Amino acid sequence: MAEAHLNPTSELKKYFGFSKFKGEQEDIVKNVLNGQDTFVIMPTGGGKSLCYQLPAMMTEGTAIVVSPLIALMKNQVDAMRGFSQHDGVAHVLNSSLTKKEITQVKEDLYNGVTRLLYVAPESLNKEENIEMLRELKISFFAIDEAHCISEWGHDFRPEYRNLKHAIETIGRKPIIALTATATPKVQSDIMKTLGVEHARVFKSSFNRDNLYYEVRPKEDIERQIIRLLRENAGKSAIVYCLSRQKVEDLAQQLQVNGIKALPYHAGLDASTRVRHQDAFLSEDTDVIVATIAFGMGIDKPDVRYVIHHDMPKSLESYYQETGRAGRDGGEGNLITFYSYKDIEKLEKFLAKKPVAEQEIGKQLLQEAMSYAETSMCRRRYLLYYFGEVYEQENCGNCDNCNNPQKLHDAKDQLLLALQTVKAANQKFKAQQIVNILIGNLTALLKNHNSDTLPQWGKGTDHPDRFWHNLIRQAVVQGYIDREIELYGVLRLSESGLKFIEEPVAFMLPEEREYVDKSSPNSGQVIALDDQLFKMLKDLTRKVAKEKGVPPYAVFMEPSLNEMATHYPTSIDELKNMSGVGEGKAMKFGQPFVDTIKKYVEENDINRPMDLVVKSIANKSQLKVYLIQSTDRKLPLDDIASAKGLTMDELLKEMEMIVFSGTKLNIDYYLEDILDEDSIEEIYEYFMDESDDGKITEAYEEFDGDYSEEELRLIRLKFLSEVAN
Repeated sequence: MAEAHLNPTSELKKYFGFSKFKGEQEDIVKNVLNGQDTFVIMPTGGGKSLCYQLPAMMTEGTAIVVSPLIALMKNQVDAMRGFSQHDGVAHVLNSSLTKKEITQVKEDLYNGVTRLLYVAPESLNKEENIEMLRELKISFFAIDEAHCISEWGHDFRPEYRNLKHAIETIGRKPIIALTATATPKVQSDIMKTLGVEHARVFKSSFNRDNLYYEVRPKEDIERQIIRLLRENAGKSAIVYCLSRQKVEDLAQQLQVNGIKALPYHAGLDASTRVRHQDAFLSEDTDVIVATIAFGMGIDKPDVRYVIHHDMPKSLESYYQETGRAGRDGGEGNLITFYSYKDIEKLEKFLAKKPVAEQEIGKQLLQEAMSYAETSMCRRRYLLYYFGEVYEQENCGNCDNCNNPQKLHDAKDQLLLALQTVKAANQKFKAQQIVNILIGNLTALLKNHNSDTLPQWGKGTDHPDRFWHNLIRQAVVQGYIDREIELYGVLRLSESGLKFIEEPVAFMLPEEREYVDKSSPNSGQVIALDDQLFKMLKDLTRKVAKEKGVPPYAVFMEPSLNEMATHYPTSIDELKNMSGVGEGKAMKFGQPFVDTIKKYVEENDINRPMDLVVKSIANKSQLKVYLIQSTDRKLPLDDIASAKGLTMDELLKEMEMIVFSGTKLNIDYYLEDILDEDSIEEIYEYFMDESDDGKITEAYEEFDGDYSEEELRLIRLKFLSEVAN
C-alpha cells in the first residue's frame, strides 16, 4: 500500500514531529501499510489515532475513518490540517455540513487531495454516500471507538452493526478497528461483526501505574467533593454524574463555593457545550461537571482528578472515563463515590428495556458493583476484567492496597459454595447460588427442586452480601468461571474441582459497608462533639416546648449532629447544615447559633471553616418545580412521572424541602387518598405521641393500617404546618 521509499519513523517526524513511536504504534502502522486487517486495543492516552492517521498520510487514496462523535471528528480534522499545507487533506462528511461545504469535500475527494475522510456510521450507511465512495480509491477503513459495535460494549450504537455490509458494498479494503476498552467478550463480538476474525491483534497493557484508584462510601458527598477540589485548587478535574439535573445542581454548588466549574451534558445547546469544553481545555475553568457525554476525544494531558459522583453503568465506562486522568504520566486521582442504591436505581431503569438487553445490562452492573465493593487490589481486579494478569498482590497505588482490610480464612465457606455450584449442576448464576445457601426459595429454585439439595440453607450464618463477595473473589482467583455467553452462569474451573478434593487456605478480606447517607432520612452522621450535641438536644426540647411542637419539628437529629460537627455560629452558616435551610434557620435558629458561639469561645475551639459549605438548595430548579406543581394542585404521581422519579424519590425530595423549612401544601392530594378521620388520627400521632417522627415507629403504632407512603405524606403535612 505504502510507497516503497517511505520510512514510518521519518514520516512520523515529518507529519507529527515525534522522533520515535510509543509502545506498539510502529508495528501497528506497518501492519496497516502491509494491507493487513488490524485490531488495536489501546488504553486512553496510548496514541490510537496515530495508528491510522500516519498510514493514511503515507498511502495513496483516501482512508475512511468511522467515528461516533461530531466533536471528536472536528478535533481530529483540525489537528490533521495543522500538519499539512492543504486543508483538504482531511474532511468530515456528516449532516452538519452546508451544500457549499459538501461540494468542496467531494471536489477534494475526486481530485485525490483528501487522505482522511471522517464519517459517522449513519453517514457511511447512506445510499448516496456509498455510491460516491465506490467511485473513489479507498486505502483502508478505520473503525474508531469500535466497542460501539458490541452489545456488550458500554456505548453500543446499533448503526455500527451495519458497517460490514456498507464496507463490502463500497469495496472491501483492509480494516483497522480501534478501542480503548474491550473485554475478551467485546473483542470477539467486534471481530465477528466486522468480519475481521483473522486480523492481527495488538493489545497494549491496560495498567497505568500513575493512576490512584479509590472508592468511598456515599456520605455527605457534596461536602466531600467541595473539600477535595478546594484542597486541590487550580488542578484540572472532571466530575461525572449520571443525570443532567445533578450536573446542573452540582456545578452551581461548586461555583457558589468559589470553585471554577462549568456543566456539560447533552441537554445544553451545541454552542454552550463547545464554549464550556474550550474553557476547560484552555484552563479558564478548573472543573467540568459532566454526564458521560463529555470526554471522548478530549486530549487534555493534565487532568489530575476524575471524580464519579455516581457509579457508572459498567466497568468499561469506568475505565474509559477514569482513563482521562494523568495522560501525561503525572498525578491522576480517581475517586468514586458508591452506594448500593446507585445499582438499584440503574436496575430500575433497565426494567423498561428488552429482556436480552436487561440481562446484559444487569451483568455489567454486577461487575461494576463487584469492583466497587471488592477488598482486593483494585488495579488487579480491573486488569483481570480486561483479560490481563497483574502478578503483584499489592500495587501500592489504590485504597485497598494502601489500607488493606483484615483477612480471615474462608476455606470452609468457599468449599460449601463450590459444592453448591456442583450440586446445582453448574446451571445457576451467582444470585441463585446465594439463594440456595441462605435458603431463599424463589420460583426458579422451586421448579428445580433446589430446596432438596444437601447445601440448602447451610450458609445462613452469613448474610447474602458475604456470599456474593466470596463468589466474586473465587471468580477472580480462578476457582469459578463465569460464562458470559450464558449471562453469568457459574461453572467450576479445574482449580475449583481440585479445591473440593483438597481444600487449602482461602484468605478473604472483610467487606466495607457502602450505605448511602446523603439524604436527611437515610442515616446519621456521628457528631464529633458529643457534649455540644447533648446541649443542642436539650435546647431543641426547650424550644419545642415554647413553640408547642414536638422536638423533631424544630430540628431532627441528623441536623443536630452536623451542628455538633461543624460549629455554625451564624444564621448563614446554620442554614447550610443538612435539613435546616433558610426557613428553619430564621424560625428556630438564633438560640442555637448563640449556644454554639458561646460554646466555641469558652472551649477555644478551632472551627473547621473549610467544611462550611454554601448551599444552593433554595435555587434548585427541581425544588422550584415541586413547589409550583403542588401550588397548582397537580397529582403527585404526575409530578413524579414528569421528572422521571419514583414515588419514593419524589417523597425524599419533598421531605428535603419541608425538613429545611419550606412549606408544601398537599391537602388536595391527601383528601383524594385518605378520609378526614384518618388524616386527623395520623396528624395527632405526630403532634402528641411521636418523639422523633420515625416512620417505622408510626407504622408499628398503627399496626400496618396505613402504608409507609401515607404516613410520610401526613408527616409532610404536619411539619409544613407546625414547623415551617
